[in-house]
Formats: sequence, C-alpha cells, structure tokens
Amino acid sequence: MQAHELFRHLRMPELGDVRQYVRTLPTNTLMGFGAFAALTTYWYATRPKALKPPCDLAMQSVEVEGGEHARRSSLLNSDELLIYYYDDVRTAYDIFQRGVQVSNNGPCLGVRKPNQPYEWISYKEWVIIEQGCYAFSMVVVPLYDTLGTEAITYIVNKADLSLVFCDKPDKAKLLLTNVEKGEAPILNTIVIMESFGMDLVERGKKCGVEVFSMREIEELGRAHRQKPMPPKPEDLAVICFTSGTTGNPKGAMITHQNIVSNASAFVKTTEKTFMPSSDDVLISFLPLAHMFERIVECVVLCHGARIGFFQGDIRLLMDDLKTLQPTVFPVVPRLLNRMFDKIFGQADTSLKRWMLDFASKRKEAELRSGIVRNNSFWDKVIFRKIQASLGGKVRLMVTGAAPVSASVLTFLRTALGCQFYEGYGQTECTAGCSLSLPGDWTAGHVGAPMPCSIIKLVDVKEMNYLAAKGEGEVCVKGPNVFRGYLKDPEKTAEALDKDGWLHTGDIGKWLPNGTLKIIDRKKHIFKLAQGEYIAPEKIENVYLRCEALAQVFVHGESLQSFLVAIVVPDPETLRNWAKKKGFEGSYEELCKNKDLKKHILEDMVRIGKESGLKSFEQVKDIVMHTEMFSIENGLLTPTLKAKRPELRKYFQSQIEELYANAKM
Repeated sequence: MQAHELFRHLRMPELGDVRQYVRTLPTNTLMGFGAFAALTTYWYATRPKALKPPCDLAMQSVEVEGGEHARRSSLLNSDELLIYYYDDVRTAYDIFQRGVQVSNNGPCLGVRKPNQPYEWISYKEWVIIEQGCYAFSMVVVPLYDTLGTEAITYIVNKADLSLVFCDKPDKAKLLLTNVEKGEAPILNTIVIMESFGMDLVERGKKCGVEVFSMREIEELGRAHRQKPMPPKPEDLAVICFTSGTTGNPKGAMITHQNIVSNASAFVKTTEKTFMPSSDDVLISFLPLAHMFERIVECVVLCHGARIGFFQGDIRLLMDDLKTLQPTVFPVVPRLLNRMFDKIFGQADTSLKRWMLDFASKRKEAELRSGIVRNNSFWDKVIFRKIQASLGGKVRLMVTGAAPVSASVLTFLRTALGCQFYEGYGQTECTAGCSLSLPGDWTAGHVGAPMPCSIIKLVDVKEMNYLAAKGEGEVCVKGPNVFRGYLKDPEKTAEALDKDGWLHTGDIGKWLPNGTLKIIDRKKHIFKLAQGEYIAPEKIENVYLRCEALAQVFVHGESLQSFLVAIVVPDPETLRNWAKKKGFEGSYEELCKNKDLKKHILEDMVRIGKESGLKSFEQVKDIVMHTEMFSIENGLLTPTLKAKRPELRKYFQSQIEELYANAKM
C-alpha cells in the first residue's frame, strides 16, 4: 500500500511537514517509509494538549528590589523566600514523622539480595541511624569510605566524633588502628552493622573503645526507652564534609531549616505536575552522604513514599531498576551519557539510527509545546524497550552534580517520556539553588532560581565577565545557604561574604527567559604563557561529546603556550568507532595505536571548533590511558568530580613527555 492510499484508508490529513522532511533524505533510505510517514501524521493529529506551566515561561525569574540585579523565582508572589511548604514540617525530624502518618506506617526502606525481590522495612522501625540522630537533636557526620585513611582521621578529629557507625568490620579496624596510634583520641564507641568476631571487641577494650553490634544498640534502646528530643529549625542537622579537589575536606554545616527549605522549594516547583504520594518509589544508588541524594530522599519520605536501595554494584543497577520499578529516579550526567551511548550503540544500522533520530525529533516537537508523555505512537514502536529497561514506571527524573550535554538530555527526555528536571547547586546551598520549571523542556540551561533562593551574578573582571552584561560569578542567598565550614573561619569567609551571599566559583549567564546557564568555572582557571585564561572543565565538557571518549583531563601550565590532555577511550564504543576508521584490535591494542590516536585528536579538535573553542583552548596532543579515573584509584571525588592535583601528579611523566615531544 502506498503512503497516499494508507492516508485515504485511515482518513488521515495530508503529509504536511513530514513529507518535506522525508524529501531531504537520500533515496535509498526512503524504501518502506511511506506507511511510517503516514503514521507520523496520524500521531500529529492525535497528540494531547499540553499541561499549563506554573508561570510564564518567557519570564521564569524576576529582579528583586534593592539593586544588584539579583533574581528570584517567578513562582513566588513577593521577594519573601520560601522556607517551608507544610506548616507542620520545619525540621528533618518532622519530614520523617509526616511520612509515617501519610503512609499509615507503610513500607519505607527496601533492600534485596541477588535475584531476589525487594524486602521492605516499615516507617516505624528505627533502623535508620540518621533518623535516630534527628529524633534526639544529634548531628550527623557522614563518612565516605572512599575518602582515604588520612581524610577520615582528619574528619573524626575535626568534628570531635566520639561515636561512629560502620557497615563492615574492616572500617572499624581502620578506626581502631587510628585510636591505637593516638590519632583519634576522642573516639570511644564503634557500632558495626555486619557480623564480626570477639577479637574486635577485645582490641577495642585495650585502647578504650567500646565495640557494639547494631542489634546490641537496638536492645539498649528498647531497655532504656527515652522520649525524643526533636531539634529546632536553626539546629545543625548534618556536617557534610566535601571531599574537595584540593587540600583537606571542609565540613559544611547544614541546618534543619536548610534541608526543609531546599526540599520545600523542590515540591513548590513541581507541585502542579508532580506531587509525590505513598505510591511512589525512589531508587537510591547515589552516595547517601551526597546532599543531592539526601534532599530527593527527604522529598519522598515527607510524602510517605518508599526508597529501594540498589545492591551496591553499579553493574547490577539495571537489574535493580527492572525489579524495583521506581517512579522517581535521580541521576548524574555520567550515567546519562552511558545510557545514551548504549542506546545508540545498539542501533547498529543506519536505518535504526535514522528511526531513533526521527522519532526523537517528533517527540522533541511535543516537548517544545509542553507535552510530556510515554504513550505516543513513537513510544510504543521505538522507545518502549528503553522505558522498560528502567522498570517502566518512572514519572520523575532529576539530574545535577555536573553539567550534562544538551543533546543527551533532550534525547533522553524524548525517549523516557517522563518529567525530567535539571538542577544546579552545591553542598554549600544544601543541594540546589536553581531548577528547570515544568513546561520548559529546553536543554542548555539549569533553570530558574528555586523558590528558596535569590541568585545574582558578580563581576569576574580578569575573565571579562561583567554583571552589567548579564554574566559573572553565581552568588546565592536564602534559607538553603549553609552556616559555614566547621572550625574554619578563613574558608568560611572565602565562601560567604559579609552580606550572606554564597560565592559558588561558577560563572553564569542570564538567558532572556530568566533561566541561568553555567558557562565557565572560576576556581580552576589558569594562564598560559601568553596570558590567556583557561577554564579546563569547560573544555573537557566539550571534548566529552566525542563518541570514542569516556573521560578527559585537560592540562596547561603558565610556562607553556598550549594545552595537552589525558583521555580515556570508552571501552563500550571504541572498537566500533575505530572499525569505522579502519582499525581492528582489542581495547588495549587500540589505545596504544598511534594512528588511531591521531584520528581521536582530529575528532576532538573538530568538535572543539563546532563548539566555539578558541584556538588556544584546543589541545595540541593527547595520551590515551586505559584505566578509568575513579573514586577507588583516588582520581575522582565521591561526587565524581576530577581531583585535579592528583591527576596532575599521577600523569606527570606523560605530561612532561607530551611537552618535550612538542619541542622536538
């Protein structure tokens, strides 16, 4: 049946813009596409109406009175910032208590063993150490096990920790070693969750540390029941030590009001299109000590929803998703890039790639008009498997923690058919200070100020960013801004000015619709020999669009006139990419191939040009490295940011060789 006959048979409208689009394609691609194009038009004719956005999307933020060009959310009726959403929720303790009530003590936390279903613990079972601490106004200090021995010892002493909970006996042994050496004199109690031998108890006694099992602590609690002593909003809730990319970790002091205002602002932003309920399920796989994850968990706990934890192995995450079938899925760009690469990697013919691209463009047109859905013709024919791989029930996704490519975000928004927000912030403003608004599904910005924050841009003259031109360092003020760094007035003064503005170190730009775009980084800038300023993270994010690459570290020095880079090719895409260029071999062999290296460098420079990098921002040479930068090998922070001093040190000999070869 020809396309026009199919139209007549189905009583569809004429082809319209689809025919125009199809005409631009090569003839050999068009075979068999008549019916495909016809159904596209049918899809146009039957698509649903868009939901009304919460404000005028052409003006998502407005200037506050008092000069400085600071801006606030258009969702607010005045310059008064949002501190809480529910009258009876003012602390993290209140968040949990509300969850107990609205869920009617329903399932709360879920865990699973390999190939088993999830087992659920109800809201009233006090196994969560964090909630136990909040009930008695205690302050939680999360310890990343990947921080390393020195950093953990530093935090234990800096925060005067007398009691530490460990999941595994090995971590308790590490702490006991520190006590035995006299390096942690205040520590006197360790609680271990997994089973352990009596030798640890005896070892603890010898150095004055009591070692308990989690069960023993629970029994002590039952035998000595005490009434909770709930905290006040202004009380400290968490001291979150940011691992930092340089020097010792800094302890960001986060209050209960900080947490509640940030979680409330998220609920306020999404209230018209997404309101969590006890039917919702969150998949938890991001670090629990990371404030982004904590705030998302607060939002769902406050509404009586469930949290299912992944098995602890990122390779099993897809299996956990299929079993749990979450409705809420917070992600980071690294995972999104992997999803994107995998989808297009499996589209192994030009026809499949064309169909993916065509279907994505059709759904992108819907997104632009404010329509979000997962039941269109394209979902049923093209995207159903992708959605099923996440469990098939995802309603809400949020990405933050690092920049995400606009093309990756837009494609996944179309493919997954759920509300997909991008936020921006840092630990020092609890988690987020800006978030995309429902209805604005464009990519390339981080949304408008959240209802708990006002944001202003200040001059960074040495980089030629001026607030008068709508560009400058992002500064944040509001009830979500932290109290300062624990016992560190000098670092606190660097981050918080006398008027209470948090200086983020990121360079932002206001877009005409009142959204914020992060365009540069102030903290890691350096000069080349001729005096040009370089922001390496911006350049790395451009090069990461290269299909063959998984990670990039850009390096420059004030005594050198050009940049070099260490690149880690993507093990999942390199072989296919290399094959198209005429190269065969194992991953390791390809990484050693000098001719292939030239092709990768050429691709990087091409993408750099397309993205507007200046000639001095382009790298002149690269080293191909086979091992991923990771938390385990000390080259990434627990929030997956590059540890630049460690990377410089680790690759010092290769960097020196790159510069030496250039002079030959």
